[in-house]
Amino acid sequence: MIRNPILPGFNPDPSICRVGDDYYIATSTFEWFPGVQIHHSRDLANWRLITRPLRRASQLDMRGDPDSCGVWAPDLSHDGERFWLIYTDVKRYGRTTVGGASGASLRDFHNYLVTCETIDGDWSDPVHLNSSGFDPGLFHDADGRKYLVNQLWDHRPGRNRFAGIVLQEYSPEAQRLIGERTNIFPGTPLGLTEAPHLYRRDGWYYLLVAEGGTGWNHAVTMARSRDLRGPYALHPDTYILSSRTRPHAPLQRAGHADLVETPDGRPFMAYLCGRPLPNRGRCVLGRETALQPMVWGEDDWLYTEDRSGLPVLEAAALAAPAPPSGMQRHPRFAGGPRLGPGLSAGNDPAGRETATRHDFDDAELPLDLQWLRTPEPDRIFSLTERPGHLRLHGRETIGSLFTQALVARRQQDFCYSASCAMDFAPAHFQQAAGLVAYYNGSKFHYLHVSHDEAIGRHIRVMSALPDSPQADAFTPPIAIPEGRIELRVEVDYERLRFAFRPEGGDWIWLPEQFDASILSDEASQPGLPNFTGAFIGMACQDMAGTGLAADFDWFDYRERPYRDDPARADV
Repeated sequence: MIRNPILPGFNPDPSICRVGDDYYIATSTFEWFPGVQIHHSRDLANWRLITRPLRRASQLDMRGDPDSCGVWAPDLSHDGERFWLIYTDVKRYGRTTVGGASGASLRDFHNYLVTCETIDGDWSDPVHLNSSGFDPGLFHDADGRKYLVNQLWDHRPGRNRFAGIVLQEYSPEAQRLIGERTNIFPGTPLGLTEAPHLYRRDGWYYLLVAEGGTGWNHAVTMARSRDLRGPYALHPDTYILSSRTRPHAPLQRAGHADLVETPDGRPFMAYLCGRPLPNRGRCVLGRETALQPMVWGEDDWLYTEDRSGLPVLEAAALAAPAPPSGMQRHPRFAGGPRLGPGLSAGNDPAGRETATRHDFDDAELPLDLQWLRTPEPDRIFSLTERPGHLRLHGRETIGSLFTQALVARRQQDFCYSASCAMDFAPAHFQQAAGLVAYYNGSKFHYLHVSHDEAIGRHIRVMSALPDSPQADAFTPPIAIPEGRIELRVEVDYERLRFAFRPEGGDWIWLPEQFDASILSDEASQPGLPNFTGAFIGMACQDMAGTGLAADFDWFDYRERPYRDDPARADV
């Protein structure tokens, strides 16, 4: 069974591709490095993270990119010879005026193309395509020609900023766009038209777009034309998948979709969704990826299986074969891709495992961990300077847009426990390190060790609060002895509690309860980009510029049942 979301936690803007019997989904990573997550499956139900292709400075450098900018909406495809990946690097979203509102219409969206013969190989250096808008996608037509589609941004006063979907031919030989740019689809009155994908089936060109914004009004819109450049006629229902106006649907914010066909011709739709907290209505797990079967009607239009247009929680993964329909965007090939070292062509492990412990015994960072923006990880962490430990070098402030030492993983569960063991000997108040529940530079809860001239080494929590008159809040410092310390966080929906224990001691719970719901898209001042999700991880700062390091012996994350009082149970 497919159980949605198939990719829990921050995994938005899915692009799905099939090569032989192998399925791949690429999702956005925004300011987190390396760029673009790619998951693999052979049954559409069980998915495994296998690579992040944008991992060199020549491919991606996001230092200075604002929060929730960076890599948007990757598009993954295969043309029979190689994989093609298109992505946007957003460098400017808009300046912030007094009061927090966005005050700029000028934005910088740079669209790039990389290729590789194997999904987990070394992808090429990028080819710059254009900077006219975001959410680019590549369409491989039946005659071998390739076309780029993307959202068009219009900054002029009095204009619709989301100015439609433009199409232009791409020349692989010249490695650039050629010919005239054509606006093929202006969008519907729902507006905010973005995320275009093109397909060809039985003489029709089908255009899939997202509309309504990536919040509660999100929707998947379909149109078609006999001519690639249009005009495109709307689907009889206009929106073929959406949770808008359906507040009781368990999967909200459904939109930004892509299609794939099984070898027997059955269409499946991958799309983003959100699961609101029961008590607060905020999506702390971010925008997640869901998948469900679709059907082609007798009118040659696409529908959900029950024609409701609603996302589903469960569906059969691969049902009885159906006659092939001839969709040409994701062609069917006899053989699967060549898999690189460490990848098995067998089935993915059954079920979802969210209990992980990292002892940092290898020279490479575990795949579920990421860092922020910089393509120079050696400046912020090392796994070899102290073997068996993750060493974080204290750099800029937490929330810096350039070089901050923060290594974290996605929150994938509403109820979880996380803990770590740390060696850190700060000499003054500008040095800090610890365990952080993080969304971005203006939304986090940070249990950290520092030093004060009055009480010496101590522990406390710093919170950045987006919906409070007090932007930064601190708990009272608690004096602690020198030496190794273990840190712990317990999250139950919107409730977050911290604890610590010196080596050999008992857990000491901080009396404060923190609001975990601020680690969400919805907890924000209007006009600012908030498109990621909650992370939990380790951080270190040295604002004096002396680079004091913190050593982490292990890090543990595990899903668990709901607890009324986390202090009653051990990790």
